[in-house]
Amino acid sequence: MFTLFGTRGSGSAMVEVALQLAQAEFRIVDAASWEESAGLEELKKINPLAQIPTLVLPDGSVLTESAAILMHLGLEYPASGLLPQQASARAQALRGLVYIAANCYAAIGIVDFPQRWCTKANEDEQQRIIAGSKQRLHHLWDVFADTFPANLLLDGMHPSALGLMATIVSRWSGSRVHLATSRPAFSALLLRLEQDPQLAAVMQRHWPAQA
Repeated sequence: MFTLFGTRGSGSAMVEVALQLAQAEFRIVDAASWEESAGLEELKKINPLAQIPTLVLPDGSVLTESAAILMHLGLEYPASGLLPQQASARAQALRGLVYIAANCYAAIGIVDFPQRWCTKANEDEQQRIIAGSKQRLHHLWDVFADTFPANLLLDGMHPSALGLMATIVSRWSGSRVHLATSRPAFSALLLRLEQDPQLAAVMQRHWPAQA
């Protein structure tokens, strides 16, 4: 059985759905770095950064980083549809997962914690960092929408690993509002992905007021 460390409203949502699509048995341990809990103390023992999601594999080894987790599950469970079977399409899907992790996720980290990136920044300076980071993030989503075709985000009727990551990560820092105007076709695709029954059920648990 897998053990998934995460909490509501976090990136662990995409891993929950991926595990369901893989038909893998798993349990969830509620943990978040911003809230003291028994789960957090358990998480710190296996991941000093206390990142979520963190996934403990059935053999006891620890896997961190959302993109790496989704890649592993897609490769381990090829029938899940998380990754394309065709080599060139799979290569582009892997590229897309790393793109979101390295670019979009990184920008969101600055938006959420600007003080980490500018020593002794005052409130005005922090707000300028946030504004610039959001502007950069929204541009990065525009580039993503122009680069990665819909068939990489949707495997038949179900979201792929790339679709899951794009759907969840784009919910943060005003990206959906921006995309609705800048890339309406991509915005509509994300809304379509959210209608998948398994993804919709998980999102309802994570964001009950928004799903």
